[in-house]
Amino acid sequence: MVYFDSKAIRRAEYDADARVLYLWFRESSGPYGYRDVPEDVFDSLCAAESQGRFYREQILDRYEYSPPADRS
Repeated sequence: MVYFDSKAIRRAEYDADARVLYLWFRESSGPYGYRDVPEDVFDSLCAAESQGRFYREQILDRYEYSPPADRS
């Protein structure tokens, strides 16, 4: 699990076996699970200067997601 100093995203977790990226947003309680995300996208998110901008440009509307579940 990776924690960010981001105004939009609090933390992220990646399940390499399932290829699911979990994102905890500052304004939501649990994680959103994004399916079929390549591991290099997770790595790039972690290395991005702005995780919020990277999310909007590289993840949002590109991957299917599940709403927050009990993974807090």
